[in-house]
Amino acid sequence: MQAHVSAAQEKMPQPPPPPFSFAPFEKAVMESIAEGIVVFDSFGRLLYANQGARRLVEGMDELAAVRPDVLRRRLSALGGRTKRLQVGGSQVGDAVFLPASEIDVGGGGTLAERERRAIMEMLEATGGRLAEASRRLGISRTTLWRRLKAYGLHRFRETH
Repeated sequence: MQAHVSAAQEKMPQPPPPPFSFAPFEKAVMESIAEGIVVFDSFGRLLYANQGARRLVEGMDELAAVRPDVLRRRLSALGGRTKRLQVGGSQVGDAVFLPASEIDVGGGGTLAERERRAIMEMLEATGGRLAEASRRLGISRTTLWRRLKAYGLHRFRETH
């Protein structure tokens, strides 16, 4: 009976190990880079995101905990480039590099970044009123809502 229980326990999926943590020096290096950097482990868990990335995606930690697939899509929509992280032949995770924002480098940024900034500025100008902001932007309120959702800008979404 004892051997049967241990064999059954061996077949049960093992929980992933606790997430890796970066040393303060490694974090300082990632913070010094103008690009946004988001690092995931091989289980898809968020390990670290520098301030450049956090400025682009509101509520990143909560989104990573609840809907990591949505976070990955948002990073991709913001122009993120994914690089597989490997040690030897085994994959240890992924790093997503986001383009540096206009604030950081003074340039125009990607189309997605410029669109996001335009939406943010219009929402601030209209006091967060989606109907008025969408009218001034020349897009439907539904399109504006979808963009807010894609960019992770939940604080402006209307509640019913």
